[in-house]
Amino acid sequence: MNKELAEKIIEYLKRLEENEFSQKITSKKKNLLLAKKKEYEKLAAIQKDYQDLVQEADNKEEQNLFQTEITNLEKQKEQIINVVKEEIIAEEGTEQDIVMEIRPGTGGTEAGLFARDLFAMYNNFVEKKGEEVFKYLKNEAGVHRVQRVPRTESRGRIHTSTASVVVLPEAQDIALNILPQDLRIETSRSGGAGGQHVNTTDSKVQITHLPTGIVAISQDGRSQHDNKARALFTLKSRLLEKLQSDKEKKTGNLRSSMIGTAERSEKIRTYNYPQNRITDHRLGISWKKLNIIVKGDLEEVCQKLIDYEVEKKLAQ
Repeated sequence: MNKELAEKIIEYLKRLEENEFSQKITSKKKNLLLAKKKEYEKLAAIQKDYQDLVQEADNKEEQNLFQTEITNLEKQKEQIINVVKEEIIAEEGTEQDIVMEIRPGTGGTEAGLFARDLFAMYNNFVEKKGEEVFKYLKNEAGVHRVQRVPRTESRGRIHTSTASVVVLPEAQDIALNILPQDLRIETSRSGGAGGQHVNTTDSKVQITHLPTGIVAISQDGRSQHDNKARALFTLKSRLLEKLQSDKEKKTGNLRSSMIGTAERSEKIRTYNYPQNRITDHRLGISWKKLNIIVKGDLEEVCQKLIDYEVEKKLAQ
């Protein structure tokens, strides 16, 4: 029996009950009608429960359909975001070679030792990674701080020193328009070790880019021609870096646009040896495996910086 018919019968019996039943209805018939009324009420309750279950099932099925659609849309969204991320990363030339400059900052001899340790860390990473080093190391530019007990410290006191890192993409002539009249080239005698040849010839070369004031010096080559080529190469790399930094200032890029004075307060990362901890202050993330990272296991740290930088660009 369907729900509608059961409800009609219950309504009929209810009216009979409210009229205290017709005088023509016997007591036996009245009891039978009351019993039937209870049966139909029970049947109506069962029908209602059944309809509620059917409706709930329909709602769940509809929800499942919606959830499936939402899941598919989320997958499409993730795919689109990944494509955009790859395009953003590709914009900066992930396959180009780099020039890194690591300079001791505050901290005296310990700063020089720390600069040497940073060089070893990056060198090991490059040797292991082999490819796309600019993609991974471009965000290493900035002031790095170390906290450790120097080997020469007899009382076990922790010293804080810094070193600055500059990451320059290898210059491409096609991307730069350097006019000869914009360059001032000066030569002088090289200083330092190198023998009589270095000290008695004007082999040291200093090139100044007049529009920007950027200076590049080379004195390690064996000839003036060699040093000129090296200085020009460094100058082009620094000019390219300046062009990129100017662009990054407008877009709020993660990388520092300048190294500054290499003071401790300008740090982008801290290497805490007593606690075996490395902390990147831009990300606000720490890793308790400094002993592993300083050996060149940098990929996780670098990837976090890449992801953060891309997310900032996506937000813009």
